[in-house]
Amino acid sequence: MAEQYIVGVGAVIASLLGFLFLYCNSLIRFRGLSKLKRAASMEFPKGNSVNKTGNSEGVGTTDIIIVGAGVAGAALAYSLGKDGRRVRMIERDLNMPNRIVGELLYPGGYIKLIELGLEDCVDEIDAQQFLGYTLYKDGKETLVSYPLEKFQSHISGRTSHNGRFVQRLRKKLHHFTKQGTVTSLIEENGIVKGVHYKNKSGQVLTAYAPLTIVCDGCFSNLRRSLCYPKVDIPSYLVGLTLTNCNLPKKNYGAIILGHPSPIILYPVSSTEIRCMVDVPSEKVPSVSNGEMACYLKTQVAPKVLPELYNSFMSAIEKKGNIRIMPAKIMAAAPHLTPGALLIGDALNMRHAITGGGMTVALSDVVILRDLLRPLHDLSDAFTISKYLESFYTLRKPMSSTINILANVLQKVFSASSNPAMENLQHTFLGYLRLGGMFSYGASAMLSGLCPSPLSLAFHFFSIAIYGVGRLLLPFPSPRRLWDGAKFLWVASSILLPYIYSEGIRQMFFPLTVPAYYRTPPKKGGIKYSSPLHRLRRNQTNVLPPNCASIL
Repeated sequence: MAEQYIVGVGAVIASLLGFLFLYCNSLIRFRGLSKLKRAASMEFPKGNSVNKTGNSEGVGTTDIIIVGAGVAGAALAYSLGKDGRRVRMIERDLNMPNRIVGELLYPGGYIKLIELGLEDCVDEIDAQQFLGYTLYKDGKETLVSYPLEKFQSHISGRTSHNGRFVQRLRKKLHHFTKQGTVTSLIEENGIVKGVHYKNKSGQVLTAYAPLTIVCDGCFSNLRRSLCYPKVDIPSYLVGLTLTNCNLPKKNYGAIILGHPSPIILYPVSSTEIRCMVDVPSEKVPSVSNGEMACYLKTQVAPKVLPELYNSFMSAIEKKGNIRIMPAKIMAAAPHLTPGALLIGDALNMRHAITGGGMTVALSDVVILRDLLRPLHDLSDAFTISKYLESFYTLRKPMSSTINILANVLQKVFSASSNPAMENLQHTFLGYLRLGGMFSYGASAMLSGLCPSPLSLAFHFFSIAIYGVGRLLLPFPSPRRLWDGAKFLWVASSILLPYIYSEGIRQMFFPLTVPAYYRTPPKKGGIKYSSPLHRLRRNQTNVLPPNCASIL
């Protein structure tokens, strides 16, 4: 009875909050569309928007240099090349990557792949459809499905080996890819003119272009020139490949919450399952002396699902099968640098426990492609840099939503001796079990289908109300009031720092950011209008009209 009362009260309050946030979201859309009407008379170039001449050494042969041929770099190079740009992409190692992250593409990321015309890159690599997760805690199961009912049948998440997917992307653009290690940017009078790089034989070469886009990944050696990096490593992901077994629910992953570490499992091919164990940074055992194998056998194996236990133990014994990857977190803090731009993991990283990196990267590529399309001439570096500043605000709905969810969920899922943290876990799982707009709304954000900071705030308040209600019923008492206050303090101390690092103004009040209105430069400088028409005119018809239609 008490649980039903909590659900009823929580549903009423959450519905009111939901109405308020959707109203605010509609107001933002209305403001953007009103600006769109005023900008309708603007003329945009037809066909290829490329500057075919150059007035300095090497500039005339290349429009854009892209550093790094990972997911972001390869997708961007292909889309810009398809638009007629003369692109030179420089990648340190063109062999197939062998990584244990970057293996999950959300449904929202798959839609971005379609917008870029790259959806066939998940074909012929044994990629698996991915529809959501089953969460396991204390013998109870919680199913979290992506809300795909209103989408075409082929829209879903995809899981695969990262290297296979990256190589499929690279196949699209081998004719303008060079292998080399970029050592530094070429700067003259505060403007980036190109790059210095070493080829395979060690020869130092230079490449020039009006615009250099750096997307050389999480280990970027160029980001210090273009942003204020503050990298945090809260944990390490220990990866194993399991064979000869199947997950309990086809096309669904599994997340096991327990002490000492959460365990994440998902298929990477028709015969292999990736197992990831999240280990706090201060407690990482050594692989070389056998401590990690002992840790996995004694501490982690007892928590593994019974149907996967034998495969898990066999994977530990297999030589070279234990891989470790630091789970880095870095908020985007770029500084405007004429002639250069930073995107992908080189700009912004979130915890890899939810696998949102590729979705954010592809969203960034779509936004940047649409911003660059109307430009005839890239030679005025200062003007172009001012115009492209809008990229950092326009990317916020997708990037901030997925970043915050990933970082917060890693903390919530991690084992803790703090009773308030344990209560937060139970509250989150109970909230998902409510179903309806609560479960679907949360999974819509996590899947990249409805990336909305306002929706994120709504669900935070809803979870807070639900959690405090669980603690206060059936009758409030001083002890229960104290527990409720501790719950709110712990929840806020986890969420609010990440919101602050993402930028409150850019997340919740983008209309107050001047860069939001910048449009392609003409003679006379930057003009101001709504950018919504630039980003919408290339959308495919796979998207529902708005987030509300998903719920």
